[in-house]
Amino acid sequence: QIMEILERIWELLGLIFGSLTRGFERTITSVFGSSNARYIKKLQSKVDAINNLEPQYEALTDDELKLQTDKFRERLAAGETVDDILIEAFAACREAGRRFLSMRHYDVQLIGGMVLHSGSIAEMVTGEGKTLVATLAAYLNAIEGKGVHVVTVNDYLARRDMEWMAPLYMGLGLTVAAIQSDMEVGDRQKAYDCDITYGTNNEFGFDYLRDNMRPAARGDDNYPKFRQQSQGPLHFAIIDEVDNILIDEARTPLIISGPAHDNVRKYAEADHIARQLKRDVHFEVNEKDHSANLTDDGVRAAEKLAGVESFYTAGNMEWPHLLDN
Repeated sequence: QIMEILERIWELLGLIFGSLTRGFERTITSVFGSSNARYIKKLQSKVDAINNLEPQYEALTDDELKLQTDKFRERLAAGETVDDILIEAFAACREAGRRFLSMRHYDVQLIGGMVLHSGSIAEMVTGEGKTLVATLAAYLNAIEGKGVHVVTVNDYLARRDMEWMAPLYMGLGLTVAAIQSDMEVGDRQKAYDCDITYGTNNEFGFDYLRDNMRPAARGDDNYPKFRQQSQGPLHFAIIDEVDNILIDEARTPLIISGPAHDNVRKYAEADHIARQLKRDVHFEVNEKDHSANLTDDGVRAAEKLAGVESFYTAGNMEWPHLLDN
């Protein structure tokens, strides 16, 4: 009974100290703000700078707006980085959205674009315009000409988002395409040649695996086009529904496989033979390892049933594996 009282006192002390700690954390957060709030506050100065440029970019003609991309590329070639041109590039992208899509990026969307560009995760509720937010980081990183991949969860969204945002990108002088599951190699290569490529995580993943099986790099004219890699160098990617793709879908491995046997009847034959064998005589079962193995007597009996002289000669070596299964 004394131990029960001591345990109860200990539980109460834990609750008291726990509530004090949580209260202290709330007080600190209310005074100094959360780390997330402080980070977003730092970005406000850039948002203000982009807003100040808005009248300047509104005054440009369509051709002058498109030329901004070339000017940004000249600055990058002269030694500047994408971070150096972020404010001007975002201002140009916002103007393209307003002009070609009738969708002007809000300040919170500019912040979202900066978060994506930095390689962090931007959490936004439904209806806050994630598709439009992605255009900011996609445009900025596509200026380098190394390609940007926008990863979505299915073929429909990849095509829809690409077609929806295409006027913005094209108005800024960029090329854009979408990868679809039924595409031929040549069409895939053309899509990857674009400045911005939309597609699903499966298509990007399988194209990467297939590229590692091809004998030639992009542009190697010693090989025909279909033997050359599709993707080329990987540069920058934006992932939509990041929790779904990097956590839920990551549980499903990407496996490239081919037919295991030319003669599929062997599966049925192996099953028929295995059912005629007797446990603990012809095979042993290991319940712990979930495995079954033929005994020496079982091998001889199975060889006789299969009508072969030996399982361990060329052409017959898959029989033990099929029988074990």
